[in-house]
Amino acid sequence: MESNESHRHDNSKVTAAGLLIALGIIYGDIGTSPLYVMKAVTGTTKPIEENEILGALSLVFWTLTLQTTFKYVILILRADNRGEGGIFALYALVRRHAKWITIPAMIGGAALLADGIITPPISVSSAIEGLKIIYPELQTIPIVIAILSALFLIQGFGTSVVGRAFGPIMLIWFLMLATLGFIHISDAPEVLQCFNPYYGYWLLFEYPEGFWLLGAVFLCTTGAEALYSDLGHCGRGNIRVSWVFVKVALFLNYLGQGAYLLSIKGQPLGTRNPFYDLMPDWFLLPGICIATMAAIIASQALITGSFTLVSEAIRLNFWPKVRLRYPSLQKGQLYVPSVNWLLWAGCVGVVLYFKESSRMEAAYGLAITLTMLMTTLLMSYYLYARRYNAWGIVLFFVLYLGIEGSFLVANLLKFTHGGWVSLIIGGAIVSLMVIWYNSFFIKQQLTEYVKLERFLESLKELSRDVSIPKYATHLVFMSSASRISEIESKVIYSIFQKRPKRADIYWFVHVDTTDDPYTMEYKVSIIEPDDVVKVNFYLGFRVEQRINLYLRKVIEEMVKNKEVDITSRYESLNKHNVVGDFRFVVLEKFLSYENELPLFERIIMQAYFFIKQFTPSEDKWFGLDASAVKIEKVPLVIQPVENVLLKRRYN
Repeated sequence: MESNESHRHDNSKVTAAGLLIALGIIYGDIGTSPLYVMKAVTGTTKPIEENEILGALSLVFWTLTLQTTFKYVILILRADNRGEGGIFALYALVRRHAKWITIPAMIGGAALLADGIITPPISVSSAIEGLKIIYPELQTIPIVIAILSALFLIQGFGTSVVGRAFGPIMLIWFLMLATLGFIHISDAPEVLQCFNPYYGYWLLFEYPEGFWLLGAVFLCTTGAEALYSDLGHCGRGNIRVSWVFVKVALFLNYLGQGAYLLSIKGQPLGTRNPFYDLMPDWFLLPGICIATMAAIIASQALITGSFTLVSEAIRLNFWPKVRLRYPSLQKGQLYVPSVNWLLWAGCVGVVLYFKESSRMEAAYGLAITLTMLMTTLLMSYYLYARRYNAWGIVLFFVLYLGIEGSFLVANLLKFTHGGWVSLIIGGAIVSLMVIWYNSFFIKQQLTEYVKLERFLESLKELSRDVSIPKYATHLVFMSSASRISEIESKVIYSIFQKRPKRADIYWFVHVDTTDDPYTMEYKVSIIEPDDVVKVNFYLGFRVEQRINLYLRKVIEEMVKNKEVDITSRYESLNKHNVVGDFRFVVLEKFLSYENELPLFERIIMQAYFFIKQFTPSEDKWFGLDASAVKIEKVPLVIQPVENVLLKRRYN
């Protein structure tokens, strides 16, 4: 296994290909923000004022500098989990130090998933609505839904081929942003005064209702979390170098839009979009096409990020074990069908409900503010756990609590105008995570384990008892017991009592999920030669569960080392060296009626088993061959009913 030092070295490496990949993967969200930020700041009915535009641009610049550059690009990218980033990767680094940090991790992850439902509609709608400049009567809603539907439809086929085109397209997009902005700065050169932080201060504290414009300003940095989430795909060095180019291109465009708005000050913006007003007439159609492609890339990045987030949540016991697919050989690429279609339904619902991108802005930003606040909490604790300078930690925490707290308060103004949509979505996701996380520990704490050595003689005798029909040559039980010396009592019950299961060799397989994302290790314990073997797998939280394949590799290694004989013990087959059959047994728990639980635990477990009936069975999660798997349902008696008032009759 590579050392942390080698990971850090690789993570800091900068290459031309890496820079192009970074442009294509992580800057879609933040890169399309010029489509709607200045439009949201200006509004449609109020006259444009010079100091308001300068103040808004000043806040955009300092937000991109303090929030995106300093917090994420310089500081938080340092907190990598063996090269991987994101709020759950950060949580995995510190979760062993304190239990309370589970709460901000859940809230942050849920808010990020909620953001994944709002971002594709607003990005694609903002781009497509540019067509109304050319075709005023055009109905954009069917076009937006068609583009989003096609995007979600192709996820199952893998996007590695399309992904290779993302980098060059985004390079063209950012060059277009920079060029259009730079050309229009001459419309009102006084726009360059916005670098003076005084104008931002004036807008916040002296302009009536200026503070509430922070909700619109915040839209310029909503994609900052993606810089950290996609750390594993691009590397710290590539992100830091490419961000210099991206930030320059973005702010040049904001300056161009600001200069254009200053050139028409005193007038209301109306239904126009200052982004498209920068384009000459002859370039409008190509510009809209490029903007649409950039919006699709932004949506793709959010969808892919949601799949990664859910896969990490599953490994951390925050999410049901839903089906995961790996449609291509590209590292880290996966497809989660259930999440894909839930996101599609959510995106279509947002488009149909809000209809226009200007109305979607009300729902956008509120959820991601919560994610950023939770990342600040986790990062502060990470710095504390790593014993960084105490005053530096306090400064970081207070500064960003103040900045993001202000953004949150300003965004709360959007609540009644559509912000409630993202909060309801986020709240539903948090509820699911709370149910799954608590049910995991309720089951874990009350699962009974027994010493395996107590049953070794009985297993050997059962294996040799010819009066019982042989169940399988090799019988493999999936076990939750991590200790080599232990096994669940339910497994013993299944072997000896439910139906005596005679086999030549009993295999007990346990899977441990590690905090390192790509760990692939195993440990074999031969408890009784040629009779009882225990295999513990240690798999990273981003490694696909393919136990059928992995166990086969382990057994091949053991046969090569002459540690086990897997030849069939049927006489007619043994003499021909035929390999014995393997059969898996997976115990699937259900809530027994013989339970008397406290109210909270009863609600949690009832909700858990209700949701579980809509999720795949354990054998599919472990990647087992369905033809060789036996699913056994066993009652989960968490707290048996006591004091049963039952009397015997004698007449």
